[in-house]
Amino acid sequence: MLLISPPEGSSGTSNVVLDLLKCCRGTMNSAGLDELFRKFAHSTAERVGAAWMFLAAVAVVLAWALTGPLFAFSDTWQLVINTATTIVTFLMVFLIQNTQNRDAKAIHLKLDELIRAVKGARNRLVDLENLSDEELQKLHQEFQRLSTATERSPKRSETR
Repeated sequence: MLLISPPEGSSGTSNVVLDLLKCCRGTMNSAGLDELFRKFAHSTAERVGAAWMFLAAVAVVLAWALTGPLFAFSDTWQLVINTATTIVTFLMVFLIQNTQNRDAKAIHLKLDELIRAVKGARNRLVDLENLSDEELQKLHQEFQRLSTATERSPKRSETR
């Protein structure tokens, strides 16, 4: 059995995790840790989203199902797949959220640049993500009115 003792000067075993995090922060600054996680999350999301990974997951589930009779479909046999899927799902939530947050920021920046570059565009649309739900609803209604007015207009140009 491996016992982990708290680092010297720590306040006890209940703070082991906090002490370990402090040690990590000393060797790697927050920006470095964020960049490391970003790269890890991106590469993992790319790999996990591939067709071969889906096939591998199906193969694991099939292998588990086929071993059911061997283990008499016991509670332990069921617990194996339940635990594995729970752990994988829990960890993937953080990786996927990180990747989606980054993608959303990039899309917002690209759209902001397009809005700024287009003559006649309303610059107040640049920071839509910071508006309240009510403000977004009012803006949505305004665009619906514009859409309806455009559809009714007989001089609608169809240039593409």
